Amino acid sequence: MKALWSVPGLALMFALLAGCVTINIYFPTAAAEEAARAIVRDALQVPEAEPAPESESGVQLSPSEPRHTGTTSAAPVLVWVLERLVSPAAAQSPDLQIETPAINRIRASLRERGPQLAPHFRSGAIGFGNNADVVIRDLSEVPLRDRSTVQRLVSEENSDRDSLYREIARANDRPDWERQIRETFARVWVEEAPSGYWYQDGNGQWQQK
Repeated sequence: MKALWSVPGLALMFALLAGCVTINIYFPTAAAEEAARAIVRDALQVPEAEPAPESESGVQLSPSEPRHTGTTSAAPVLVWVLERLVSPAAAQSPDLQIETPAINRIRASLRERGPQLAPHFRSGAIGFGNNADVVIRDLSEVPLRDRSTVQRLVSEENSDRDSLYREIARANDRPDWERQIRETFARVWVEEAPSGYWYQDGNGQWQQK
């Protein structure tokens, strides 16, 4: 066993580990939620959250960010080596790209249409579908003369939303992420919606927030 930790033994072990490293690019869940929340708040015109409190030194701290005590622990040798076996290009980026001309155009369209949809969300005529689109829930809540307008607005909104989820996946060179992006938005639309709005649960049943 002692020989394993000799220089030749360590070199052999690191070589074997390098051959076994598999690089997986995982869906950046936290970054996707942050991006979705920014877009949804913009579309629904939700006020921005207050900035995080500052420390005594004036450095802004995240609510979940621990204060450093000045003590650090050394990383184990194997962890140190494995971190360097993975190419920086393969490391998962903490950000999700949501700034492209196509995405910006869609966001502007959602923002412009938001005030027109808001009264119908409040009345319960429409609600958030569990597929991250808008669904007509009860058209009887809309005056007869306005029903065709509401149907048109919902159709245009869903077209924009479908394009948005697809464009975000494309902007990050991961079209296979479109389903997960849509699932993230489906949850965030409901979380950011004002009280009283209607939404579909996972079984398609209507609930009021």
